[in-house]
Amino acid sequence: MSQNQFASSKHELFFRFIPLLREIRDMTAGQQVEHWLNTKYGMESTLYRHLSRLITEGVQEGWAADAEVAGPRYRRSRLSGPCEDTLFFSVTAVLMDSTGNDQNNPEGSLRGDYHLHPYGEFNLVVPLNAGAALAGPNGWCHGGWTAPAPGSHHFPEVKGGAVITLAFLPAGRIAFCARPA
Repeated sequence: MSQNQFASSKHELFFRFIPLLREIRDMTAGQQVEHWLNTKYGMESTLYRHLSRLITEGVQEGWAADAEVAGPRYRRSRLSGPCEDTLFFSVTAVLMDSTGNDQNNPEGSLRGDYHLHPYGEFNLVVPLNAGAALAGPNGWCHGGWTAPAPGSHHFPEVKGGAVITLAFLPAGRIAFCARPA
């Protein structure tokens, strides 16, 4: 299907990720699924290229990651709550940019809000700058996918510039009430 057959880039984004959600709906996030995602849908795949282009356009057009969490360098937006159309995943876009932040973290990283993934999380990671990376359960991810397992908790963290993530949460479950150990 060509780009001009869609009403908007947001509509096309949903069209492109629904088949992926059909594949992962019965999978449990974790190291094996992260490896599978990066093997089948890594940065060189057509799906990754489509999704990364569309979510980047969404940020540029102002419909994705448009709500400031802690200033313009940390923004997010829920694109969809869990519903039948998204196979009961919620879909959230997050932009984090470590450039010039004053948190004084190692490697100049920017840390976001600590949270827990009761049912895990599947994240498309799109670096906007060469060398930009998101901290994942297997270390720094410079593009591709992360899949924190159920029960995992962390500060989302980026280094080396700006990263957009497109997060798919089973049943929309995320808990911001968790506290670091």
